[in-house]
Amino acid sequence: MESSKQKLDLLVMGAHPDDAELGAGATIAKEVSLGKKVGILDFTRGELGTRGTAETRDEESTLAAKILGVTLRDNMNFKDGFFVNDEWHQRALIQKIRAYRPEVVICNAVSDRHIDHAKGSKLASDACFLSGLAKIQTFDEAGVSQPAWRPLRVYHMIQWHDLEPDFVVDVSEFIELKFKAIQAYATQFFDANSKEPQTPISSENFLSSIRYRAQNLGRLTGVAFGEGFTVERYPLVDSLDALK
Repeated sequence: MESSKQKLDLLVMGAHPDDAELGAGATIAKEVSLGKKVGILDFTRGELGTRGTAETRDEESTLAAKILGVTLRDNMNFKDGFFVNDEWHQRALIQKIRAYRPEVVICNAVSDRHIDHAKGSKLASDACFLSGLAKIQTFDEAGVSQPAWRPLRVYHMIQWHDLEPDFVVDVSEFIELKFKAIQAYATQFFDANSKEPQTPISSENFLSSIRYRAQNLGRLTGVAFGEGFTVERYPLVDSLDALK
């Protein structure tokens, strides 16, 4: 689903295939329903995962993207577990940001159990800033110089750790679509008949935790289900009436 010619409203970056679905799947579906052009950019193919293979993760991520209805899904082919926040990785990511020109970026949690999540969070954030510097020169696939582009806002998912959100999106009508997309990753999550080794995310309790977190954020905000995010700068509203 890769296309470097699409300008996006929202780009969701995740260290692994399934990060976007787990952390922001319902928000993605909601934005798509509102007519927004949404893309997902995975940093790795999840090749170090205990269950499944890089090839099965490719197939699963493609299916999940179709379920959510996103405009495109791309992969950086960074090394799972071993990518770092250095100039090489930043420049590679800047090329994608300038190609897709998203207005908003959602990326990994700022702090989390998996080391790739915090690394991916900082890499994405740094690349978004650097992408706005005109003196950093990058080129597209045709060798044409890319103009600078900086997303207007960068938000961060909440993943394994129960971080306190800075804002919550009402995703009540899209929670089931989120779980349908998650379940596209058949090798990764709970399956009573699976003979694969058990992992922290393959338990029934893990999937339940995704639902009850969304349900609890909904309880706290007066809706059925919510997805929470953290911010890098204060959100701005036009008036008090814009707050619910």
